[in-house]
Amino acid sequence: MPSVPSGGDVPRPIQQPYEQRPVGSSSPSSLVRPYAVTKGRTKPKSQLPLEALISATAAARNESGTLTPEWQAISDLCREWRSVAEISALLRMPLGVARVLVADMSEQGLVQIRSSMNNDARPNTNLLERVLSGLRKL
Repeated sequence: MPSVPSGGDVPRPIQQPYEQRPVGSSSPSSLVRPYAVTKGRTKPKSQLPLEALISATAAARNESGTLTPEWQAISDLCREWRSVAEISALLRMPLGVARVLVADMSEQGLVQIRSSMNNDARPNTNLLERVLSGLRKL
């Protein structure tokens, strides 16, 4: 019987890591490559900062059975507001892939995006003040 480390529960990932998901049931060693998931695209169609907050819409929840596995994972994770960087890290998917997929989902109305960027592409002052405050607390 494996021993459990003292001091609490063993952390478990949210889901199977992105890199280890098999393509089909016939070949468990085959992996979906990032360029295949994004159809060769490396940049999102619209500017999407890594700190942008993402939330799944009701449409994403209603279409949960028809979404690709990657879109479904993002939709499930974004029941609460999450940044693009968090999506990438928690799903263990490359940041560029996460950006492309989130931008595609936004075009389909499956996610809402709250960006810290103003119309003139300058960072939101309130966000910068919160970041500075958090850094000072460290």
